[in-house]
Amino acid sequence: MSPGPARGRTTGADGGTGRRTGAGPARGRGSGGGGRTSGDGGGRRGPARRWQLVRAGSDAVPASTRRFMARARQRRVRAALPWAVAAGVLALAGLVAWTLLGTGLFGVREVRVAGAELVTPVQVRDAAAVPDGTPLARVDLAAAAGRIGALPAVQRATVTRDWPDALVVTVTERTPAATVPRDGQFVVVDAAGVVFRTLPEQPAGLPVVRVARPGPDDQDTRAALEVLAALTPRLRDELADVTVEGLARITLRLRGGREVVWGDATRSADKARVATALLDRDADRIDVSVPDVVTLR
Repeated sequence: MSPGPARGRTTGADGGTGRRTGAGPARGRGSGGGGRTSGDGGGRRGPARRWQLVRAGSDAVPASTRRFMARARQRRVRAALPWAVAAGVLALAGLVAWTLLGTGLFGVREVRVAGAELVTPVQVRDAAAVPDGTPLARVDLAAAAGRIGALPAVQRATVTRDWPDALVVTVTERTPAATVPRDGQFVVVDAAGVVFRTLPEQPAGLPVVRVARPGPDDQDTRAALEVLAALTPRLRDELADVTVEGLARITLRLRGGREVVWGDATRSADKARVATALLDRDADRIDVSVPDVVTLR
């Protein structure tokens, strides 16, 4: 039987066994002190290691880990979404507010007036006192309406915005109820006694009231207007004027010179009804101050 292959051991001259010296490369150990070998014994280092990052493929991460990471991202997105939406809404609201309130982009360019006959549109615009270019959103509508309502002929006014650049003023004017001769002219009062117009001549179709100080706070003016409101159509047609010399001294002067003594303004509806029934009587003076006891003269 032939011997097997050599196992890499040699036999020295003294019969001991040792490792082969020519079987492989030197391992870099010197015989002198166990350090790295070098040509001059100076300890030369080997080549430096270089690190390199390599992206792992998707199949390198377990599926369960990928699902966990995806759910975590979704939770973060859902948590951040309301804040992002709120921030966007606030930013948009701030931009809109700045555009409307801080710039003249939507400023007043026109004031349109409706319902004005006794006053002119120019008077209404001047009373509104809203400068051109004022941001429409900053106009105090109630204050503007109050200034317009202070015009004597205006009973009330409403002011609205008409985007993008106009104000619309709707005027309700006072309704004439009577005219009062005063200082050679005729002042017009409404049903509340407010004087809102002065004319050089007596206006047609309005009853004449003779009081000393016409006005809403004057008791004589209020009494005369109360009597006028109670007159029947026939009495109103026959009426020339209502004279008030005191709260209990109201007299109606009719066409043709006849008079109706009214007394005070109480029970005016009864007095009007009785006086109307007696108009066909042959009397120059009808006293209905006490409507239950009538006196004719």
